[in-house]
Amino acid sequence: MSKKLKIFFISDIVGESGLNLLETMFPPIRDKYSPDFIIANAENSHEGRGVNRSIVQRLYDLDVDVITGGNHSFDKWKIFSYMKTDEKLLRPMNYPKGNAGYGYGIYSVKDSDLKIGVLNLQGRTFMPQIDDPFSTGDWALERIKQETDIVFVDFHAEATAEKLAFAWDFDGKVSAVIGTHTHIPTNDARILPKGTGYLTDAGMTGPFDSVIGMNKKTSINRFRLGTPQRYQVADKDNRMCGVYLEIDPGTAKCTHIEPVIFPEFNNTSTS
Repeated sequence: MSKKLKIFFISDIVGESGLNLLETMFPPIRDKYSPDFIIANAENSHEGRGVNRSIVQRLYDLDVDVITGGNHSFDKWKIFSYMKTDEKLLRPMNYPKGNAGYGYGIYSVKDSDLKIGVLNLQGRTFMPQIDDPFSTGDWALERIKQETDIVFVDFHAEATAEKLAFAWDFDGKVSAVIGTHTHIPTNDARILPKGTGYLTDAGMTGPFDSVIGMNKKTSINRFRLGTPQRYQVADKDNRMCGVYLEIDPGTAKCTHIEPVIFPEFNNTSTS
């Protein structure tokens, strides 16, 4: 491999629309960036909530190395037994002890002697009140750092302030903190002073003719009526959101961070 470690992160895959787009569009994007390691968040991939074994295999067939999750990781109970066996399928580590699955892993990078730690955490602001992600991150890093200094964090959270606070607290301790959950790509990709690559939210891979991936009409009724509505995934204007990063293996610092949206949005008026 080259002197830089190239990582590609695929953000929040939503439903069959997102999966179909990924299977069509990601291979040429993968060839363009030639990543050494691929991570994908798939907590919304099965009918908009959760994941199943078939989807996990479809992502592995696309050369995805690790799958991360979020607050919907536990929505489909049939995946629980499998989550106990697959160390490449992560869920937020700060869910209480006793839940199925792994919250972090240390993985070999193909065609090299490098290892990378991937840590999945979930925020608590406007989210379920699970364990503290900051102290959980400290605990995990103590263990990961025994094998590698290269650490990628998928921080799944609602509040931008919580994501940014975590990134500042862990600047220089991890190689990258990439935010997920809101499905809206933010325009603040940067490298913090001590070398941590940061993006508040990487967006989603799925239908943008929607309300964060869901059918517009039912989503609007949910807010207008204040009552639960049928959870229905949209299927139009599909786009892939992701992040490409380059890490210096010697220092474990991020040297390049580049949001990727395909197809790009057209900001020109049609009137």
